[in-house]
Amino acid sequence: MTVALPPADERTVDGRRVRCLISGDGPPVVLLHGIGRTLDDFTALHAALARDHLVLAVDLPGHGGSAPLDGPHTLPALAGAVARFLDVAGVTGPAHLVGNSLGGAVAMRLAVDAPARAASLALLNSAGFGREVTVALRLLAIRPLAPLLLRPHPGIARRSERAIFFDPAYVTEERIATALAVAGQPHAARVMLELVRDLGTWRGVKPQWRAELLDAVAALDLPTLLVWGDRDLILPAAHLAYAGSRLPHARRHLFRDTGHMPQIERTAEVEALLRELWA
Repeated sequence: MTVALPPADERTVDGRRVRCLISGDGPPVVLLHGIGRTLDDFTALHAALARDHLVLAVDLPGHGGSAPLDGPHTLPALAGAVARFLDVAGVTGPAHLVGNSLGGAVAMRLAVDAPARAASLALLNSAGFGREVTVALRLLAIRPLAPLLLRPHPGIARRSERAIFFDPAYVTEERIATALAVAGQPHAARVMLELVRDLGTWRGVKPQWRAELLDAVAALDLPTLLVWGDRDLILPAAHLAYAGSRLPHARRHLFRDTGHMPQIERTAEVEALLRELWA
């Protein structure tokens, strides 16, 4: 199935097609989406920040319009792929890293593995701060159920989109169609399963990689912003308090009546928080 995604840029990284969107001029900002998602989750925020920043959003390997990696899809592999994409895009110095969900964990991994690339961290409902995660992702660790849950089906796509937002008005037919097209890619299920099983089990997110990563991030002492929506059904808002305890110097903000993607439901407010951090 061809991915019916909005127009975007394309780069070739290590011989692999990478879908991206690069616009604006100024200090570089990198936008990283969540598992099974695309750069289109940042469309509105991207446009707002590109008024005075060079903004780079990218479909992670095996997501959206980006080809999968040759090897396993793990957190370090995704971070390394983002680093190589930035090299191709001509961004070799520090950038402001903004990640949502899995993208937050990728941003942290990139900052730890290549500290010279990170000017700041903004983590929006980020993975890495707790064991609890939606049962839909935990069930993917149970092999007989995974093929059923990952098949492109309108009902599954609609329920998945509905779980992401507090306001059902954001569950548009366009988003559902995009989710179906992405899920229909021949490599989509494999990539999703590799990531889910690398990061978690049916019990939840594995503690080992979280503990190591958070210790390393804390040691960086980067300017950091932690943002959550209080109605997040994917990664509960209780993770924000734990995130603050592990990164005590980070700024924190909890949005009321907001789901898993504050960059969509609270675009202007997230933009304001980012600009405060960067100032």
